[in-house]
Amino acid sequence: MIPFEYVRATDVAGAVTAGAEPGAAYLAAGTNLLDLMKGGVARPTRLVDITRLPGLAALEWRDDGSLRIGALARNSDLAHDPAFARAYPAVAEALLSGASAQLRNAATAAGNVMQRTRCPYFTDTGSACNKREPGSGCDARGGETRLHAILGWSEACIATHPSDFCVPLVALEASVEIAGPAGTRNLPLEAFHRLPGDAPERETALEPGELVTALVLPPEAAGFAGHSRYLKVRDRTSYAFAVVSAAVGLRLDGGRIAEARLALGGVALKPWRAREAEGLLAGRAPDEAAFRAAADAALAGATPSGDNAFKIELARRLVVRALQRATAGTPERLPALPGSVLAPASEAVHV
Repeated sequence: MIPFEYVRATDVAGAVTAGAEPGAAYLAAGTNLLDLMKGGVARPTRLVDITRLPGLAALEWRDDGSLRIGALARNSDLAHDPAFARAYPAVAEALLSGASAQLRNAATAAGNVMQRTRCPYFTDTGSACNKREPGSGCDARGGETRLHAILGWSEACIATHPSDFCVPLVALEASVEIAGPAGTRNLPLEAFHRLPGDAPERETALEPGELVTALVLPPEAAGFAGHSRYLKVRDRTSYAFAVVSAAVGLRLDGGRIAEARLALGGVALKPWRAREAEGLLAGRAPDEAAFRAAADAALAGATPSGDNAFKIELARRLVVRALQRATAGTPERLPALPGSVLAPASEAVHV
């Protein structure tokens, strides 16, 4: 690790001022950043500690039915909050399917949104990586690509975004509250993460010095609570990133789908909202034919970025499975294996 300056911020304005300096990075739990620093992947010259900023760990249930999630809310506290789990079960299921209990006890909501790709060529400083060193090339191209992108990738980068949490948040049209040198702004989470294009080093829409202060779920998000699921295919049932994942929310009316929400994870450098598939489902009966048509639409633009064509069919099947489980209804309690396709559909044992 290189020498760095440590600054402990006491308010948001002071944090933004300190974070606007070149080479600065914000530090909360550090479950991703510190690992990258130890490996020489991230080399900030200043760490701005935001862990003591007042009010940023709270959940604020607003009168209009929306929910403001403070940036420093812990993943485990959020997932195990009874009111939160009832209103947004797919989000709670996604949180509990990620990392380990120890990491969830430390990791924060904003840190989850800000985490960087787990592409092994990015984390290996001996490999060429345009994301880590712009213009150096991408050794993942022609390398081991089993877990890489099938949507939205470019010749410059084929990495995927690792978050589980972000997938149902995008499906539910969450937004990001941002503080920066120019003031505060709000941005849809769907627009927050960037596809690689020819500038994969630009991972988010944040400008220098900007700080995520909260995530906001809109009032209508809770309307999907009765038919909402998150499913994740991974190499092992615990402590593994998604090969592919899917978040589904349905509103059923008169035996038909009044409205559908669908997002995929593990397939691109950002959570992938499948809007065309949502449109195909609206007004249809929730049956196998509708689900397969939606799955085909969701993956219509998918192309292998190497030896990972299997992910396209796997994602199609996962979409169908997630739609089936969402139609059956949200369990009264979170499954014992959150997010797992191996858990019986009827299982509802609270962890």
